[in-house]
Amino acid sequence: MGFLDTHAARRFSPEKLQKVNLFETPHLFCDVYCLEPGQSQKVHAHPGATKFYFVVEGTGTFTIGDETRAIGPGAVAWAAPDEPHGVVNESAKPLVLLVAMGPNPNRA
Repeated sequence: MGFLDTHAARRFSPEKLQKVNLFETPHLFCDVYCLEPGQSQKVHAHPGATKFYFVVEGTGTFTIGDETRAIGPGAVAWAAPDEPHGVVNESAKPLVLLVAMGPNPNRA
């Protein structure tokens, strides 16, 4: 168990979105995703795992299953196991997300 400052974990790159791992256990992982304007995470799915995106800062356009919606700070988008999901930053400002998924596919 521990405490983390998500502000200190933020990292941006003009080349691609940055995924910064905060912690992981056999049950889940938790990352900070940092997307510059125009960056995205392609739509994909995870067999047997639930994933959520919590918008910390900015506005992102999320695809969950067949629905696409723009959401901002304080909102959550989540995908059930095997459900397609992804995000794009179509805004002119940086997008910061807290992302978690369980069970942790890295520890299967």
